[in-house]
Amino acid sequence: MTQDPSKTDDFQPGQRLGSILRASAGNMVECFDWFSYAAFALYFAKVFFPAGDQTAQLLSSAAVYAVGFFFRPLGAWLMGLYGDRIGRRAALIASVWLMCIGSIAIALCPGYETIGIAAPTILVLARILQGISMGGEYGTSATYMSEMAGRQHRGFWSGVFYATLMSGQLLSLALFLVLGHMLSPETMQTWGWRIPFFMGGALALAVFWLRQDMKETPSFLVKTQARVTTWELVRAYPRQSLLVMGLTAGGTLGYYTFGTYIQKFLANTSGFSKDQASLITAGAMFIFMLAQPLVGGLSDRVGRRPLLITFGVIGTAMTWPILSALSHTQDVTKALILVTGALLVVSAYSAVNGIVKAELFPTEVRALGVSLPYSISNAIFGGTAEFVALGFKQAGHETWFYTYVTIVIFGSLLVYLALPDTRKYSRIVED
Repeated sequence: MTQDPSKTDDFQPGQRLGSILRASAGNMVECFDWFSYAAFALYFAKVFFPAGDQTAQLLSSAAVYAVGFFFRPLGAWLMGLYGDRIGRRAALIASVWLMCIGSIAIALCPGYETIGIAAPTILVLARILQGISMGGEYGTSATYMSEMAGRQHRGFWSGVFYATLMSGQLLSLALFLVLGHMLSPETMQTWGWRIPFFMGGALALAVFWLRQDMKETPSFLVKTQARVTTWELVRAYPRQSLLVMGLTAGGTLGYYTFGTYIQKFLANTSGFSKDQASLITAGAMFIFMLAQPLVGGLSDRVGRRPLLITFGVIGTAMTWPILSALSHTQDVTKALILVTGALLVVSAYSAVNGIVKAELFPTEVRALGVSLPYSISNAIFGGTAEFVALGFKQAGHETWFYTYVTIVIFGSLLVYLALPDTRKYSRIVED
């Protein structure tokens, strides 16, 4: 009889590596689906929200984008409990199914002119499914990666893990550029924008097949059989949960400002064409992606806390000047340098944030502890980044957004200063 891979306790280095890469492949696909919405909103916003000017249409699509974020905590809660009770592997398989359904629903949904208010309604429901999926995927896969990676190289693998997130976004941007070159703007707005959502559904099915051979983590296999509850997380680990929310706030807002919203900022504020804005964003994100394993590996030597403090200090000092300079330039090279510089600063957070959260919690509540507080903070600050930015712009006070981002990053800096260095005091003890 074939041995169940989820129950095997013989973990060779190659098997660990293969399992980490399978989990990371899911991250790539989930992020491809997630960020395709943000990238292709420049075309489909008018299809679902025909009234108003470009800023008003983008504001409506950004509101739906935020709705998906606000359902990420629900996914984090459900999948976190499931992952702590049934297993990390089972939760990862379930999350990729939800993303597949949400992507196919968006791909097949008719526009407002065809079915009226039902079109944005279906869009919202699909984004809710994707939000639940993404909320469950990130925390559970970060937990899985942290438990599968060895203590000595956990920071490096955290960087690789985050690089796969970026690869999904870059794949989405690359497809955006290719389709924009091959198809006319009219064709893109009519049906071309549907292609990435069909692709996302197909890729999700491929990841489901890959994850069938994933092993369960050693930590989960040796854990006690204590039943995990949400109350147990709140009662026993309130400080750790608040630390996760605080350390996430500035980092996620910084990332979604310079990694996602910046594409629309360059097109809608700086005056670049859609293709130029996408090329600048893609170039900066590619360099950002390559930096993740290097920065993560650095944390294995110097610790997680020094890197987080570096992000907090430089991010607080440079966010306003960088956004201000970007708003007044139409030079592609200058814009690329500025966006890349901002993202490299964010990398001091992004490369280590997954393992910092996992290292704060014991095995029996780790998936829930990583997922739920992170998703709440991510929804509040990351999910609303575009909506807040476009709202300030529409009100005629765009620079208020620069100040808002600076204040939130400074707030996280205060958390980093109070945070123990989890490299030294990790709760992952089963290495």
